[in-house]
Amino acid sequence: MYCKQILIVFLLLGVSSCIPSNTYEKNESILHHRWKKEKVKSFDIKISDTTSQYLLFLTLRHTDAYHYSNIWINLETIKPDGKSSKQRVELPLAESSGRWTGKGMNEIYEHKIRLSGNAYTKFTQKGTYKIKLQHVMRENPLEEILSVGVRLEKVPSSQ
Repeated sequence: MYCKQILIVFLLLGVSSCIPSNTYEKNESILHHRWKKEKVKSFDIKISDTTSQYLLFLTLRHTDAYHYSNIWINLETIKPDGKSSKQRVELPLAESSGRWTGKGMNEIYEHKIRLSGNAYTKFTQKGTYKIKLQHVMRENPLEEILSVGVRLEKVPSSQ
């Protein structure tokens, strides 16, 4: 009896140790795979370490039937003090040949696209940052989008 419980504890510890503790990731499903412009996706990220540098990514899943080779996103960052910054970014999803750049399985493709370009992201205030994502494509609703999210990774101090 105790052997089974100990084995289960070790398995759970093993699985949880595979998930980095310095990573935040959250994805929101898109209802009926049709992302409406009015449906702004919002993510709250709690920052306690203002001395570290981070990598900020957009995560996106779509089907092979997605009509475009890119996506335009309005990205808004709201700091803990309420000040916000907005930017419009174009994110490539396919090569010029039409081949998807994300990881694919059957007809579903997943992208992890760095939002901060070649620069690291630095958070200067402790507290909760709000990241808002809104597509600004001409098609509304934007079809064949399964989910969208953000991923934040802390850069090890040796880099």
